[in-house]
Order: sequence, then structure tokens, then C-alpha cells
Amino acid sequence: MALILMMAAASCSFTTKKFEDPNKDKLLIDLITYVLNQGHYDAKEINDEFSANVFEDYLEGLDPSKRFFYAEDVQEFEAYKDKIDDQIKGKEIEFFNLTYGRLQQRMEEARSLYKEILSEPFDFTEKEIINTDYDNLAYVSSKAEMKKRWKEQLKFNTLITYYDLKQDEQKKKENDETYEIQSDADLEEKARETTLSNIDRYYDFTDDLEREDYFSVYINAIVEEFDPHTFYFAPQDKDRFDIAMSGKLEGIGARLVKDADNITITEVISGGPAWRSEEIGEGDVILKVKQEDEKEAVSIVGMRLDDAVDLIKGPKDTKVTLTVRKKIMGNIEEITLTRDVIEIEETYAKSSIVKKGDRKFGVINLPKFYFDMEDYNKRNAASDIKADIIRLKQEGMEGLVLDLRNNGGGSLKTVVDIAGMFIEEGPIVQVKSNGQRKEVLKDEDPQVLWDGPLVILVNELSASASEILAAAMQDYKRAIIIGSKQTYGKGTVQNVIDLNRWLRNNEMGDMGALKITTQKFYRVNGGSTQLEGVKSDVVVPDRYSFVDIGEKDQENPLPWDKIDAADYEIWDGYVGYESAIQASKERMSNNNQLKLIEENAKWVKSQSDDRSYPLSYEDYANRAAEDKEMAKQFDAIKDYKTDLTYYSLPYEEQLFSTDTILKEKRQRWHESLSKDVYIEEAVNVLSDIKMNNITRNKVAGVDRKKKVKD
Repeated sequence: MALILMMAAASCSFTTKKFEDPNKDKLLIDLITYVLNQGHYDAKEINDEFSANVFEDYLEGLDPSKRFFYAEDVQEFEAYKDKIDDQIKGKEIEFFNLTYGRLQQRMEEARSLYKEILSEPFDFTEKEIINTDYDNLAYVSSKAEMKKRWKEQLKFNTLITYYDLKQDEQKKKENDETYEIQSDADLEEKARETTLSNIDRYYDFTDDLEREDYFSVYINAIVEEFDPHTFYFAPQDKDRFDIAMSGKLEGIGARLVKDADNITITEVISGGPAWRSEEIGEGDVILKVKQEDEKEAVSIVGMRLDDAVDLIKGPKDTKVTLTVRKKIMGNIEEITLTRDVIEIEETYAKSSIVKKGDRKFGVINLPKFYFDMEDYNKRNAASDIKADIIRLKQEGMEGLVLDLRNNGGGSLKTVVDIAGMFIEEGPIVQVKSNGQRKEVLKDEDPQVLWDGPLVILVNELSASASEILAAAMQDYKRAIIIGSKQTYGKGTVQNVIDLNRWLRNNEMGDMGALKITTQKFYRVNGGSTQLEGVKSDVVVPDRYSFVDIGEKDQENPLPWDKIDAADYEIWDGYVGYESAIQASKERMSNNNQLKLIEENAKWVKSQSDDRSYPLSYEDYANRAAEDKEMAKQFDAIKDYKTDLTYYSLPYEEQLFSTDTILKEKRQRWHESLSKDVYIEEAVNVLSDIKMNNITRNKVAGVDRKKKVKD
């Protein structure tokens, strides 16, 4: 993009010499402020109002449950409420230093507090209520009030576990009349021990946090005031973002968690070095790590999880030796693995054939618009979708469902490439930078990969790139959109700026990166998807229908607006497009499964709005029984079954013989699809859509040329 080129050019003259204070935190504030002012689509004035908003959001981020800071602490902090803007401009960090130091003090005080509270039994006969609406809760004014707040929260956590334990005991007795039920006192003690273990684990996690982790919270309270999608990535966070966008990482292929002082394997990723070795499994504990060019192994017992991960991962084809304590036998082994590029299968598109009677249709699920941030020509969402469509056509599919539900977006280029597979040529999305002329991103290839019926599924969590694709296909009347009343409503474009590129002679280490909103995108009809999202052609209720999760429900969203429409022609490949939509609406309005889903969504909403809970066992058990009885009427949702059958494509069937994990994942997916009322309706719509044979024959002629190329 032009903006990135401008920034790259500007960075040539931006050096650390311009910063008066060599402190890294001050340098980071100055650098980020400069980048925001220069590059943000709608840069805000950093003034007293800005300062007050940062103040509130930052304190909420540090102490969301209001169980560390006292009212007197916040009163002291408020001296800076209208001065954070001055701190930013002056590259000063006194406010952060004050809050960070006080938080450490209060957390240490709370450490002894929770241990003291949990050393004594709770009385679950007392008629008490806890309010979990922490946003509207006042800060406490005394140590006695702080102890009471902690006691309420710990008692509530313990009560939940105590109730579950009593339920388990009752089930054991029902299954075995000779079973002797444990006493209430023993169960209460077990529940308290569980709560203590959970809080200890929380403190183990916070003990691993360093000052820079808290400084990132402060920085993000500042940058997110510009808009909800501008975000600062500390160096390790940037690595995670890159992995999420590409679906790839270099290492041994195992997910790790820190439990007390142990680094434990929670999952072995199918196809990775650890999986191929058959020597490492879930629950194994990694004790030491040795690189191939080092003589001594490094103990990672008690190490921060991020630091341990840094030692274990590494470039492709390098070797690492792990000292592992096995879960089963407890024996200690040394295992040498050759690192590789691991593809996280859940990130990628997956496809299936669905049969309705004697007709075949295709389903492609796309979790995100992934791409390799270093090389677009490597595996990406567009190349995978293309391959899947070709395979589905070979199996004789008559219509295609593209499932973008819960797809939060990704690469803009992949959207244009995917949209181009369904139309001859034309604009896909319009992009506008602040003060710049709009740019129209087009499909310039007249060849069409799929010219048959197309349905796109969306919901409230379909965002950004998902909305661009759905909007383009809707404007062209190329696809029928089925889903929520509207999609998420994120109509902005972000670029990730490596902050290190701005510095010369940097001796302070990696400065991380800034994801910054640089542009807004618009539909080809000129309307923005910002806030309004994409309104489905056929609206169906789902579990999110009454939950506030869209862009309009976030803090500081950019406004909706409109620009001139691009020059495009409506797809003329369908006959009876509107009648297919109307038929679907009529089916959906009479669908009992959807009526039940809507009622369930309303009930879940009412449950989440009630933030008060009883702390007596009797009242809690009665409420739980009422909820359980109420929930029974919604059991039919998960019992729903369609008459559709699903099976994997031949190339995947061949993989199943060696990759049993992939086979199990696909079986679970197909089981889920067989109960999916939305996929069922999408297939019904595909069956209803009538094609314009004259147009299709014309396009098919082009498509035959494409086949030769493929």
C-alpha cells in the first residue's frame, strides 16, 4: 500500500537520536505516538478527554474485578486522569510507574489474604448474594471491605465446585447403592482446595509476567482509544499473530502449558515432528532443552512459558533434544527431534461432499482468510479454495455452500482472488485512505472457476474480509447470503508496522509491532460495512442473536459512511433469484428448530444479564434445578438430524489411512454438519436456484479454457 511505502521512506531519517531519553519505555511511547499520528486513518487529538478515557480503560485492564486497588489508590491515580496526554507528549511514564508499583504491592497483600480466607470452611447456610457486575462495583475503602470482597468471590467459586461435587456423589449413589456418600464437610474441604489451587495457578501465571507485560497493557489502553482494532504487539505477541494469520509455525509441533513449575504438553499437532516421532504424548513434562550446537541442556523447570517456548521452537531442519518425564510410567527420557514447519490444520479451509437424495453439493468451511505474511505465493486461503472447488467439481457437485460463520477476516488480497473465482471480472471492494482518492480492487481475470449456484453462510462473528466477500457476492447477486440479521460490522483495514524499521542503531532490543487502522473499505455499491455489516438475504436466528458482540458494541468504533458506487454489472447467471430467497424465508419462518434456537438465545441472554447469584447452597441448588428444568426444553436442539449425508473428498480419504487424527476430526465435523439446520437450508436454496443456461453456456466456454490451464 502507498501508506506503507511512505512509512518505509520516512523511517530512513527517523533515528534514536531524536529521542531525548534513552529509556526503552519512553522510546516506545514516542515511537508509537508518532506512527499513530502519521498513519492512522482517523488520528485522534490527544487531549484531556482522550486522557480520561485511557485512564478508565487502563485501570479496568489492570484490575477488572476490583479486588486489588483501594478507593484511596484510585483517588491518588486520579491526579493523572487529565494528564496522561501530557505524559504521552512529554514521553513521561510516572503514571505507569505509580500504578504498576501499587498493583504489585496490592497483589502481594492479596496473596496472604486469599490463603487466610481459604484456610477456614465456608458456611453455605448463610443467605448472601454476590454481585458480579464488576463494572458498576465501587472500589473498597478499607482492608475489611477488601477481605469481604475476596471472601465473596472465593466463596462463590467454591460453592460452584461444592455443588458439582455433591451432584457427582449423588450420581455415584444412584449407580451403586452400596456407595458411601462423602460428608458435606469433606466435600466443602475438597471444593476449597480446588479454589486454592486455581488461585495459586493464577498467581503462578502473574509471577511469570514481567514489567514489560504490564507496560503493554498501558500502551494498548492508549492505542485502542483510536479504534478497537489498533493494537500494540510486544515481540512475542507479534510472533503469535504471524502464526495465527499464516496457520504455520516452525518447531516440534506441540502445544504447551505451564502448570506450577512444569512445562507440560497439552496437545501433539498432527503431522508435526513430535507426532511423527511417536515418542512424545499429551501429559508429558519437558524438563530440559538442548540445542544441537550446545553441549549442555538448559533446565526449563520454573521458567516462564514464553521463554521455554523460545528455546523449544526454532528454524526448520535444526535439531533439539528434550529431556522428558513421561506421563504413563514417570520415567525420564531424552528425545531428539528435527524441527519442521507445522501447519495448524484447524486454520485451513476444509471441504466435504453433501448428498441430498441423488444430488451432490459441496461445502467449504473457511475459518479465516489466511496467508503467509512473508510470501503470498505460499499456501493461502485463495489457493486452497481453488483446489477444493476443482476437486468438488470433479465429484460432480451441483451447488456450493461457502461457510464463513465465525470467520474473523484476514488478507484482503485473498478476498479479491476468491471472489474472482465466481464472477467473470469486475470490482470486488473499494478502499479509501484518509485524504486519498479511493482505490478499487478488481478481479481482472475473465475466467470463472465456479459458475453454478452459490450460497454463503454468515453470522454475527463473520467480520472484515468475510464481510467484503459476502457483500461483493450480494451486490453482484452472485450468491444468496443466509445468516444473522447483520454480520460483525468491521469495515476497516489494518496494516502491521514493524516498529524496529523506524530505528537506526537501536540498542534497546526488539520494540514489537503496531497493528494500525490505515484504511476503510466499501462495498462495490458504495456503502460501508462499518457498524452496519452485511444484512443477510435470509435472516435466521442463532445463539448470538441477542448478544452484544458486533463492532457497534465496541469502544471507539469509526463511523459508518458511504462513497460513490463502483462500475459493476449484476450477475445474470440466475433465473428466479428473488423467488429462491422468498421460498427460503417462508421455510425458515415455519422451521421449528429455528424457533427453538431463537427461544434458547433469548433465555441465554436473560441468564447473562442477571449478574447476582446466591451464596447459600440451598438457594444456589434451587436456582440450578430451575435452570436445568428450563434447559430441558432446548435439548431437542442438539438432537436435530437432517437427511443429508457427508463424505470427504478422495484425496483426504487416502490420508486417513496414516493420519487417524485427521480422520477423527473430519468424522466429528461431518457429525456436526448432519445436525446443522443452516447447512440444511443452504442446500435447499441451492436446490431451488435455477440457472440461466444461455449465460452459463457462455461462461462454461471460458471455464473450459480454465480447466486446460488447471
